[in-house]
Amino acid sequence: MARTYVLLLPGQGSQKVGMARDLAEVFPAARTVWQQLDESVGCALSSLAFEGPADELTRTLNAQPALLGHSAAVWAVVREAIGDRVVAAAGHSLGEFSAHHVTGTLDLPAAARIVRRRGELMYETGVRRPGAMAAILGVLGTPIEVLCAEATASHGLVVPANYNSEEQVVISGEVAGVEQAMVLAKAAGAKRALPLPVSGAFHSPLMTPAVEGLAAALAAEAWQSPRVPVVANVNAAFVTDATEARRLLLEQLTAPVQWIGVVRALASRYPEATFVEIGTGAVLGGLVRRIAPNVTVRPCGTVAEVEQLIADAAETT
Repeated sequence: MARTYVLLLPGQGSQKVGMARDLAEVFPAARTVWQQLDESVGCALSSLAFEGPADELTRTLNAQPALLGHSAAVWAVVREAIGDRVVAAAGHSLGEFSAHHVTGTLDLPAAARIVRRRGELMYETGVRRPGAMAAILGVLGTPIEVLCAEATASHGLVVPANYNSEEQVVISGEVAGVEQAMVLAKAAGAKRALPLPVSGAFHSPLMTPAVEGLAAALAAEAWQSPRVPVVANVNAAFVTDATEARRLLLEQLTAPVQWIGVVRALASRYPEATFVEIGTGAVLGGLVRRIAPNVTVRPCGTVAEVEQLIADAAETT
C-alpha cells in the first residue's frame, strides 16, 4: 500500500540565516519560488534568508514570508513525488498560511503578500501597545488558565497563546501580566519560565488593532478551497472551504494556537500516515512526538532530506 503523508508547516521562531539556500542552489524549482517571493514582497528576501543579517531576518515582517518561502520551495521540489498522497496539512501560527499555500488555497504571490502584511501589522501593533510572551515548561499543579486569570486581575492582561504540548504552553499579554504569570507558574511547579524575543503579544487580545488590516489583506486575494483538509489552529477543525479558511486565519490573530488539539485530530484520523515537517527546522516534529508518540514524523527542509523523502516515496509507490 502506498504511504500517505500529512504536511506540517513551521511558524515564526524557526527562521535561521542560510535557510533554504542549499535548495535554491540545487533545484531550479526552489530558485523559482524565491524569485517569485522576492517579486511579491518587493525586496530581496532571498538574500536576507540565505545570507542574513540575523537581526534583520528575525524581524516579524521578514521572518514570516521567509518561512513561507522555505516551505514553498520544499513543496515545489517534492510535490511531484508525494502530492497525490498528501491527505492533510497543518501549520503552527504563520505556518497555517503556508499550509494553505501548499494545499492550493492560495497561490504563492498571494500568500507572500498576506504574510508580509500580517508581519507588518503584528509588529506595528506591538509597537503601539507593547506586550510580551513567555514559554512555560513543565507540568503545572494549577491550570495555566487559572494562573493567567490571577495575573490579569492583579497586574495586567495575560492569556495562553500557544498550547504546544502538555509540558509547553506559551503565554502572551501585557508585560507586567506576563511577568506575574511567570512567577505564578514557577510557584505552581513549572520547570522553567522563559521570556521570548518577540515584538508583541501575539495570539492575544492585544493584537486586536491588527484585525482590520489583516482582514483587508485577506479580502484582496483570490482564494480556492484546499485540495486536502487543513487543520485550523483556532479549533482543530478540518477545513475544506475557502471562506472558512479565511475566517479562521483572521481569528487566529487574537486566539490561541491549539497545537495539541491539531496534532491529536490528525493522529486520530491518519494514524498510519507519515508526518513531514516541510521547511525550516524540526520544532513541530518534536512537539508531535510528545503529543502523539506513535506517529511517524520526519523533517524535510534540506537537500539531503528532500532527496531522501523523494527516494522513500518512490519505493512505496
